[in-house]
Order: sequence, then C-alpha cells, then structure tokens
Amino acid sequence: MWIENDVFREDMEAIAGAEYIPWQELQGSTVFVTGATGLIGFNVISGLMYANQKHNLSLKVLALVRDRAKAEERFAELIANGAPLKFIEGDLMAMPEIQVDVDYIIHGGSPTASKYFVEHPVETIAINLNSSHDLLELARAKQMKSIVFLSSMEVYGSLHRQEKVDEKHESFIDTMNPRNSYPEAKRMVEAMFTSYAAEYGVPAKVIRLTQTFGAGVRKGDNRVFAQFARSVMKHEPIVLLTKGGTKHDYLYTADAVTAILTVLLNGQPGEAYNAANESSYCSIKEMAETAASLPIADKFGGKVEVKIAESGESSKIYPPELYMDLDTRKIAKLGWKPEYGLDDMFTRMIKSRV
Repeated sequence: MWIENDVFREDMEAIAGAEYIPWQELQGSTVFVTGATGLIGFNVISGLMYANQKHNLSLKVLALVRDRAKAEERFAELIANGAPLKFIEGDLMAMPEIQVDVDYIIHGGSPTASKYFVEHPVETIAINLNSSHDLLELARAKQMKSIVFLSSMEVYGSLHRQEKVDEKHESFIDTMNPRNSYPEAKRMVEAMFTSYAAEYGVPAKVIRLTQTFGAGVRKGDNRVFAQFARSVMKHEPIVLLTKGGTKHDYLYTADAVTAILTVLLNGQPGEAYNAANESSYCSIKEMAETAASLPIADKFGGKVEVKIAESGESSKIYPPELYMDLDTRKIAKLGWKPEYGLDDMFTRMIKSRV
C-alpha cells in the first residue's frame, strides 16, 4: 500500500478492517470533509482512502482546505498514489459552491485552540454557526444520505463531581465567559443538526468526541499529550503546573475514525453519540505517569520523572479540578468499540514520529 510509516499503516488497516462499518454503503459515493488538514480530518480522509483501495469502493473524497499548497504537502503520499482526493479551496465563513453531487458530509472544521477562543470568541461562534448552516442546507438541497457533526465533550460544561456522563446529562456553561464561545457554539450547532433532522428530514447526526491523539500528531502540537511525549523523547522531566487532578477519558485517532464512520453510516438522525475509551479515564497526573514509564522510554534513556511545580499563581491561571467520564453505551449499540488503550496511544504516537 501507499503508507510509508509502519504505525500509521497499521492504523489504516485497523480502520479498513472494522467489520461493524458497512463499507459497501459507501460504494460509488462522494464524501465531503471539512477540517481536512487537522489531526482528525487527516486520519478520516486517510482511512477512507485506504478502505477505498482495500474494499474497491470507487469512493471519492472532497476536502475543504484554506491553503491548497499546505494541503498538498499534508496529503503528499495520497496524491502520489493517485488517490481520488480533490481539494476545494475555501473558507468556513464563506463556503464555496459545491457543483458536484455529494452523498455524505463529515463536518470537522472549527477553530480548536483555546487561545483562539479567548482572543476571537466572536469569530469562533460565527465560524461554527455559519459553516454548519451552509452544510445543512447543502445536505438538504442535495438530499444526502448522511451528515455528521464532530462535536466535543465540552458541551457538557464544567463538572465538579465524578460520575458517568451519558448523552442526556445536564450541562452548565457560563455564557459570560468568552472562552466558552467554543462549547456554546458547539451546543448551538448540535441544536441546528437535530432541528434540521426533525423539521426537514435531513439525516443529521452528532458525535461528541473526547480528547483524541495518536499517530499523525504534528511535532509542533502544544497540547498536554504532545508535551508529555516530547519530554519522554528528550528524556526530560514532565513538569505539571498543577496537582494534575482533572480527570477525563481519551481516544486514539484510529478509534475516533471508526467511531465517526459508525455514526455517519449507522447512527440515527437527530441523535448524539459519545465517543471515548472508557478504560483510559484518568487524571492528568496519572496520564503523565503513564507516559513517563512507557517501555518505549527505554529507547530514549529510560523512565522520566514527573514533577509537580504548582505555584500560588496556578489557581489564577488554571481551572479547578474537573471530571468528564463519558458513557459510551449508546455508540456501542451501533457495533463500535475502541481498540487502543492509553499506553497504546502514547506508544504509537511516539513510534510514528521517530
């Protein structure tokens, strides 16, 4: 096959080999993907193209990108292999006209950086709402087979007690905090999706993803899991600026792809589905300790130390301890199950980068 990286190729094999995904429903179809060059979008498109070859699906993918040159660099291996991938240059705030027939939409385009939410809350809301409205209208006009929105566990708000969180769990989001422009926009888009399903019969579905990482994470990524991996690879201590008590689940990139495709093809219109690996539920400190003591750390000099460097300023900068333990029984009823635990997530992310 076309993938040079061994770990990534194994991931694509796992995706294409998921027997609970009805691959033949994609036969001869066109899938439109937004957020194409992000971590999840990249894995989704790669997985679709790999399955296209493996299952002879005659599948086509359209990818919305802002910068064609950067997209061509990101998907260089696919392009060199002659994959049926076409880029549509445009912006989520001004969706370009889609001239060709489209059967499915995977809507993952959105700002994702907390710094951006704080500095550009108006744009965060506008991008999510405008793009989602345009895509739902497109799905309605073209009578598409399915459209799925990639939402977030953040729609449940800030939870201060440890309990299972299913799709009907209540949430509280302080709308007077500009940082909450992101989860509040996600909530509104979810409402749009279920409303289009109810009023217009659009097969619109929602998947609420927990924090996702694995093969394909870029070297400059500054999220906590990437920082921990860099410390292991540099054989430096992992330094936490809080006690690391906040707890939630995680999800491996390949498992996220199979979850998204499961909801796209098997989910019910107007419904939302949590996606996480429940066995990965842990605190930030426990996550750091897992990364620090991985067997692969021996390749870089052995286990690293985890240090707590909490200061008097920490409570002013970082939120209090929060908990998010997603209940995934609903998506499990569609046949989906995660394959990779927290150790695997770190090990495979690190192996794919060396």
